[in-house]
Amino acid sequence: MAATLPERHYASFSEFYPTYLSEHAHRVNRQLHFLGSTLALLSLLLLLITHQWWWLAVALFCGYGFACAGHFMVEKNQPATFRHPLYSFMGDWVMYWQMLTGQVSF
Repeated sequence: MAATLPERHYASFSEFYPTYLSEHAHRVNRQLHFLGSTLALLSLLLLLITHQWWWLAVALFCGYGFACAGHFMVEKNQPATFRHPLYSFMGDWVMYWQMLTGQVSF
């Protein structure tokens, strides 16, 4: 059973983000998030190029599928998406950028 954190209200994304990072402490979880987000971006690019809307489903599957695998199988916790969907989505892309720029380790 995946560990869950108690429900908490955050006044801002900057207040939420440290908690988000703490739920991504395991390197493999972060790597799976990065891979899934990269594949999601590539899928969205293919959507724009081909105009085939099924690429949107592929993008969602890659983005959320790899992240869920990282949480349930590696980190052994519940994705923040279930509790704070908007902040979690924002956190995914902030962490992605920080990994890309070396501010958060792979």
